[in-house]
Amino acid sequence: AEADAPSGGGCSPAGGGSVPVLFCFSVFARPSSVPRGAGYELLIQKFLSLYGDQIDVHRKFVVQLFAEEWSQYIDLPKGFLVSERCKVRLVPRQIQMTTLGNLTPSSTVFFCCDMQERFRPAIKYFGDIISVGQRLLQGARHLGIPVIVTEQYPKGLGSTVQEIDLTGAKLVLPKTKFSMVLPEVEASLAEIPGVRSIVLFGVETHVCIQQTALELIGRGLEVHIVADATSSRSMMDRMFALERLARTGIVVTTSEAILLQLVADKEHPKFKEIQNLIKASAPESGLLSKV
Repeated sequence: AEADAPSGGGCSPAGGGSVPVLFCFSVFARPSSVPRGAGYELLIQKFLSLYGDQIDVHRKFVVQLFAEEWSQYIDLPKGFLVSERCKVRLVPRQIQMTTLGNLTPSSTVFFCCDMQERFRPAIKYFGDIISVGQRLLQGARHLGIPVIVTEQYPKGLGSTVQEIDLTGAKLVLPKTKFSMVLPEVEASLAEIPGVRSIVLFGVETHVCIQQTALELIGRGLEVHIVADATSSRSMMDRMFALERLARTGIVVTTSEAILLQLVADKEHPKFKEIQNLIKASAPESGLLSKV
C-alpha cells in the first residue's frame, strides 16, 4: 500500500516528471533526481549507480528518509513513493553478512528462471541445463526447499519445458521484466522466515540471471548461481556475465556442490535420495569452454 511521506519530511513540491532527491551515503551527499512515483527499488538502483564502487555488497542496508518534523532520519515508510523533493540515505546495518557461502535448507530458496520451450533451439546446451535443473528441483523437493519459478512472456515464449517438473513449486509467475525480483516474488519471500540464500539457475545468464542476481544482493541476500544449469545463446555473453557476477561476491558453483552442501553429512536423513540424484555423471557439454 502507498504510504505518504511524513508531514514536513524535508520535502517541498517539485514539478515535471522527475523529483530532485539528495542521496546520502557515509560522508557523501549527491543531488540527483528520480521519476515521480519512484519507490524503494528505484532508490536502491540510484544509490548503486551513484555509490556502487563504495557499497559493500555483503552488508545489509536500510534506506532512511529525513523527516523535518522529527529533525532526524526515519526508516523509509512501507510503500513510500517519491512525490516531493526529499533527502534519503543508505545506512549499513551493524551485522556483517557471512561471505563463506554456506547453505542450509532452512534458509535457502531455489529460483528457476525462464526455462521455456521457445528457448530450446536458441540456448546453447539447453538440453543439458534442463537435465541439471530437473535434478535441482528434485533435490529441493527431497529437502523441503521452496522453489520460485518465472516464465518470461509465456504468451510468446511458451511455458516451462515439460521435462521440468514444477510439482510443489511455491510460485510460478509470468513476467515481462527481465529480473525475477517482482513484487509477487518479494511477497512470497517475505512469507518464508529466515531466508538468507538464493540458489539461482536458468536463462539467459547475461540478462535475466544477471539482473536477478544483482537485485537480490542489493537486498542483502546471498546468491549462488548454478553454472551447469545456466546458459545463454552466446558463450561469450555467458562467460563475461559469470565473471562479472563472481567479482561482485556472488557464488558461482555447480549443482552437485549445491546438493551435497545442503545435506552436509552422510547421516542426513535425505542423503540417500540426494546421492541417487547425483550418481549419474554430469552432462558432457561445452559449458566449461571459455567462448
